[in-house]
Amino acid sequence: MLRKPLPTRLAVIAALLLTAGAVSGPSASAKPSDAAPSRAYVLTVTTNPTNTNYNNRQVDVTGTVTKADGTPAPNVPVTVQEVIRFTTWNPWGDPIDPNYYEPRDLGKPVTDAKGQFTIPEVDIDHVAGSSLLNVQRNVQITASFDEDGDLNTPQDGYYTATSVATKPKYSSVSYQVNTNKVKKGTILTVQGKVTLPKGVEPEGTEVFLQTYWENEYRVKTTAEEDGFFVLSVRVRDYDDTFTLRTAPRDLYVAGATKPLPITNTSLARR
Repeated sequence: MLRKPLPTRLAVIAALLLTAGAVSGPSASAKPSDAAPSRAYVLTVTTNPTNTNYNNRQVDVTGTVTKADGTPAPNVPVTVQEVIRFTTWNPWGDPIDPNYYEPRDLGKPVTDAKGQFTIPEVDIDHVAGSSLLNVQRNVQITASFDEDGDLNTPQDGYYTATSVATKPKYSSVSYQVNTNKVKKGTILTVQGKVTLPKGVEPEGTEVFLQTYWENEYRVKTTAEEDGFFVLSVRVRDYDDTFTLRTAPRDLYVAGATKPLPITNTSLARR
């Protein structure tokens, strides 16, 4: 279930630009002594509309590059990406990035004489084959450029981002278990059905069974074309969290979560 994080170089550049005050947009007032170094350009990016749904998934991405004095900056190549974010499964509370990132290049438009750039009819969607378990509903649109084109000198780079809110349809999951009381060595079988919105095929929907708090997706299967699934697992003496999760393949269909009424009698003997 691991996804690739945002490419290391891009992540470092974004962090450095944020630290240097390179991200365009309003900022909190600061004392004169705390002011960031003056910047030669201002970069903006916006989308129209600012939200999408199952039937309407496209936006127009527009932005500007202006010089510090407000005059347009023409002929500037801007890298634009869609970044889908996933919540990190981190039950231990480690001080790590709470997100996974899945970036997708949307293009590299060049600003016109007015310092403007546009990418029309951008699909805000998940096009990779990774799982959508723990996907976040706000998709980022990022824009960046570097004055000298050298990403190893991030001090002259510019980065900004905006978000597109995706509104999903909802799904459900029903289930049956072969027993509500288990112990070490018991084979727990969960069978059930995922139900997706009308017109959406349930086949391929991922179904996960968690049995221990540290492992969110110990057992996995995919639903058949009629939505039915079966999961089986041998219970361990420390299994204490029995939860069913689904992850439809469509970004615009939300998954479902169901705690299972399972008691592990081996826990009392530990």
